[in-house]
Parts: sequence; structure tokens; C-alpha cells
Amino acid sequence: MGIGSSFAPRSDQIFTIRVCLAPRQNLPRIILKGIFQGVKVVRGPDWDWGNQDGGEGKVGKVVDIRGWDTESGRSVASVTWSNGTTNVYRMGHKGKVDLKYVSDGQGGFYYKEHLPRLGEHAELQRQESADGHSFQQGDKVKCLLEMEILRQMQEGHGGWNPKMAEYICRIGTIHRITDRGDVRVQYSNNIRWTFHPGALTKVNTFGVGELVKVLEDIDSVKRLQAGHGEWTDSMAPVLGHAGKVLKVYADGDLRVAFGGQTWTFNPACLTGQTVEVDANLMTAENPNESGSTVISVLEKLLSQSTEQDNPSRLVIEAAHGSANKVRELVQKYPDKVDIKNQGKTALQVAAHQGHMEVVKALLQANSSIEVKDEDGDTALHYTAFGNQADITRLLLSKGANVNLLNNSMCTALHISVNKGFTDVVRVLTEHSADVNLQDSYGDTPLHDAIAKDFRNIIEILVLVPNIDFTQQNHRGFNLLHHAALKGNKL
Repeated sequence: MGIGSSFAPRSDQIFTIRVCLAPRQNLPRIILKGIFQGVKVVRGPDWDWGNQDGGEGKVGKVVDIRGWDTESGRSVASVTWSNGTTNVYRMGHKGKVDLKYVSDGQGGFYYKEHLPRLGEHAELQRQESADGHSFQQGDKVKCLLEMEILRQMQEGHGGWNPKMAEYICRIGTIHRITDRGDVRVQYSNNIRWTFHPGALTKVNTFGVGELVKVLEDIDSVKRLQAGHGEWTDSMAPVLGHAGKVLKVYADGDLRVAFGGQTWTFNPACLTGQTVEVDANLMTAENPNESGSTVISVLEKLLSQSTEQDNPSRLVIEAAHGSANKVRELVQKYPDKVDIKNQGKTALQVAAHQGHMEVVKALLQANSSIEVKDEDGDTALHYTAFGNQADITRLLLSKGANVNLLNNSMCTALHISVNKGFTDVVRVLTEHSADVNLQDSYGDTPLHDAIAKDFRNIIEILVLVPNIDFTQQNHRGFNLLHHAALKGNKL
């Protein structure tokens, strides 16, 4: 589009009327200045992170500007400090600013005349339905709007009551459609509210055992997953693929199996699947196959303040990779070396994150390698979740049990195979990991490797001298059956 062309209309918020903009020709183009990638920064007005930066006045460099999951866009900055640590800091997220620049950087250009005026209410579209009058009695629906947008939309459509805010993102059932076309929704506590139809989104409902297909658009799925199992990049391979519903949660979210993996999805991310799929290779739910809980816990730990000096701070510092602080804390609290925060020990989170010096410091302080979390995972399982081959080797050299099982009967080898982490698999097999152990669904590591078609891992496992190709899983398939179903050659 040339500089003299008309701009596409600007949409300030969802359901607001688009604002037509004047051509850019003859308008002054202003340089956008501030904190961008490469800019040097120091502590800002809302700094609440102790000495992560190395101390007052220490300078860091912005590595990346990004959003906080799907909650807010371009609202946090990843910074590497002069002491070598890297962390994420708020730059607008939830109204907080943790950083200020030493000297500003440039991030493109803008046209002042094309910006919205802060504080002005945009005019709402008076659309009658979000999906062309397709609502029917009995449909499951959700309101996914921000409270202020919903409040404005409700004028003339049932009105606004502050208690309606409590029902945003909750699933309700359409009780009836009013004469004016508004929608009366009933919730599980028998409370009913009348909504503007454009404020509601229909929720697909599926039952256990049904086949579903995930949307292909990654941005849409990321947005819809917020508050519904969340998003992790490990989910990307199942986009556009079919799976089988294993469980329907009380809030309507679904646990879905895809080959050897299971994920929790917002039903809005799914459509019904009628095409025949290879159901023989769909497994039952295994909470250790996704690792999304580990990721969620680590995010919580990394976001915790390190200001308070107490034993549980040890786990936070371990997650951050602060080896010197870990050494200081284990000397101060020698009997708390295995204390848990968010259900995890310092050794477990350091092993997952690959913080070698922290792991060494904890082992020197007699941290237990065999302590389990609530899922039965030990530090060795965490190295498998985190793809940390060198730390796997270190823990094994310190006496870690290579064949220890978690609550789902998974060894570290099961996990590393399921994740496709070839280097960890190689280290474990070199240390005599038992390739014939079966998890709670009867699958050996080779069953999992075949199901996911991890050729390099298959080659490693089939060369282990004592492998038993006749072992059957609980679905009655031995390794040769499994390979035949996938078209593999053993």
C-alpha cells in the first residue's frame, strides 16, 4: 500500500465500530522511541525483584519484547544482566513497569493522527448475533468479553448488573431467546442472565470417546487456551490433527489424546471429527506425557519475588539459576535443602532448567536425588522433561536410580522417549536403563517411540541387547504389531 493510499479502518476493541482513517500522505511520520530489543536498561519504578540484576544501578540488555502468554501483548521484556542472568520483566503487564532505559531505542514509526484518544469510549456495533442468529435453546455458551465491553453492550439488551462479571468465561445453557432476540442464559446455580447475543460465544460440547480435530490457526488456539489448560509450544504438532476425548472437566474443558500425548483444550479450539483415524494408537491419559504442569509451576516460581529471605526462597533461586545465592541459602538453612515450593524441590527445578552449577551446589549440600514430587517424579525425571542430557549424566554418576518409576509407572526413559529427546535417551540407555519396563498402560519406551515415529530413538532402543519385542501393551499390541500399524520396519 502506497503512502498516499487510504488506511484500512482502525478497530480499537472487539465489537466496536471501525474508525476510518485519513491517507498517510502529507501526515508527519514520527519515530517511535522507547525500550526495544537491544536497548540498555536499569531498574524501573515498579522493580520488585531484589538483586536479580546484580544490584542497584547495574545495566542489562533487552533480548526480546513479547506478550505474557495470551493475557497481554508486547507487555514484558526479556533482559540479560551483566552478571549473566536472564529474566522476564513487566513493561505494561498489569499496569507495572519494572525497567527504564539508559538511552532510548527506535522501534519504527507512527502517525499521531491515526491513534485513538485515550479514555474515549468507542461506539459499539449493534450486531444482533455473533454468529448469524444460530443460537438455539439448549446450546452451551460463554461470554468471553472484558467486563467494560460487556457492560456497554448490555445497554438496551437486558441491562447490566455488576454480578454479571462473575459469569464471564463460565459455561451456561441457553434457556430461551427473547422476542427482541436477546439470549436468556441459565447457569449451574440456576441463576439466569439476559445477554446481548453478540456478547456470547457458542461452546462446542463433546463426550468422552468422541473424535475431535484441533483448529489449525496457532494464534487463535493460543488466544483461546488462556485460562483453559494454557498454551505451550509443545502443543504445536497437534494443530490440525484429530484426537480422542478422554475426559470432560466440570468447566467444559476437555482432555484429549493424540497418539502418545494428551493435552487439555478449550472446546472452542476443537471441531467434531468424522473421518476415520487410527484409534488403535490413541492412548489413555498420562499426566506425565505433556509436562505442561511442570512448565506452569516453573512460570509461577520465576514470577515470585526473591525479596523475602526464607528457606522456600531456595527453590526460587534455583529456578533462576542463581548459584551463588543457592550456596548462601544452603549454608544458612542446611536442613532445608530439600524444602518444596509449589510442590517442587530446588534440585528438581534446577535439573529441569539445566542449571548445572546450581545442581552441583545442591548435591554438595546433600540434596536427595530420590525425593519425589506429588506425581512421583524425581530429579532424574525432571532432566528428562527438560531435555538436560548433561545433568542426567551427572545425577546417574551420583547414584540416581535409572529405573525409578513415578505414579504413572513411567521411568525417565519413558519420558525422554515420549518427548523425542534423543540425547537424554542415549545417556539413559548407556547407563543400563531397562527398555522393557511398562508404564501404567503397558507401553514400553519403544512402543512410544514407534507411535511417534521417532526414527533416531527407535534405532537406539532396538540395539539394546536385552530388548523384548514380544511384550504386549494393555491394548494387546506387541512391538511388532505397533510397528506394522505405523508402517515402521524394526
